Amino acid sequence: MMRTVLALHPSLAHGGAFSAMAVHLPDLQIVAPDMIGHGQGAPWDGQSDYFNACTRAAIGQAETLAAQHGGPIDMLGHSFGGVVALRIALERPELLRRMVLIEPVLFAAARADGAPEYRTYAADHALFDALLAQGDLDAAAEVFLRHWGDGSPFASLPLAARAYIRHRLPLVAAQSAGLMQDTGALMGYLRLESCPIPTLLLRGTASPPIIAAIARALLQRLPNAQEVILRGAGHMAPLTHAAPCAR
Repeated sequence: MMRTVLALHPSLAHGGAFSAMAVHLPDLQIVAPDMIGHGQGAPWDGQSDYFNACTRAAIGQAETLAAQHGGPIDMLGHSFGGVVALRIALERPELLRRMVLIEPVLFAAARADGAPEYRTYAADHALFDALLAQGDLDAAAEVFLRHWGDGSPFASLPLAARAYIRHRLPLVAAQSAGLMQDTGALMGYLRLESCPIPTLLLRGTASPPIIAAIARALLQRLPNAQEVILRGAGHMAPLTHAAPCAR
């Protein structure tokens, strides 16, 4: 039986974000659902805790796959999807055999670690929030993609891609409480230290500095974690550096 991997994608993307990597992983069954509010995923109601909702949905998907597989599965999470994966590892470790986290954006980890990179990130995020509140969606998208895109300016994207991003920018704001204030309590006392899942943290050298700060904080506390650094890769490494990511 092929090993099963549940893959959780980044914000403003969809399950197809892993298609380039999947080409290089023919021996794995990669299941990459669209998260709430993305692609063909269930719509977000605009009221409920978005982080909680995504976590509950992903746990249900992991339960189904584990039952079909006859045991724990592997999990792959990128960016926001990586934080959801980490939360599942803490809440439901019996579902997972191991996990790979590609640049999980748990900004609260850098904040708790007192990392100076957090202050710079927080200032950029405040600008994003202000532009979003003003209704300047194109400018907000430009700020977001400057850090978390593949290097392409927002204005250069196809019309359909720009429309997709504009419509989903509120989801980025909806994640902030979980990622920055740690409403899921992932950084609680000895919480990360209790994680039994073998974990690979993957990041690129061209990613925003906050990513390295988050990785440092997680590596200090996760007992079964190791790190691989991809030279020249940025935050969207699964697309831009698919083969190295797959290895």
